[in-house]
Amino acid sequence: QVRLVESGGGLVQAGGSLELSCTGSGRTFTSFGMGWFRQASGKGREFVASVSPIGSMTSYADSVKCRFTVSRANRKNTLYLQMNRLRTDDTTDYFCAQSFNPRLEKYTQVGYWGQGTHVTVSS
Repeated sequence: QVRLVESGGGLVQAGGSLELSCTGSGRTFTSFGMGWFRQASGKGREFVASVSPIGSMTSYADSVKCRFTVSRANRKNTLYLQMNRLRTDDTTDYFCAQSFNPRLEKYTQVGYWGQGTHVTVSS
């Protein structure tokens, strides 16, 4: 059974940084595209960033380009999201996602989700 567990969310001031982590178990981590989505209250889950199975390709939503960096450490079965220059509109729940598609960019490509971690950016 696949399990994805996020950590690293919390409260930060605008302009600050946070790093999210997602540790996976139950499946060969290196076989899958991994990514991050976020979901504000009352809205759908939106793509944030993703990385291919061996880390050779990354993809970002326009809203986070040049501020967020996605990476993975396959030996640790861990996915990361380094978030810099955070803005108040980055406040929401962030979800780790795993996909059979090496280039994960759509909600419909996700096979497994983590439980989410909340990020609050204060002004």
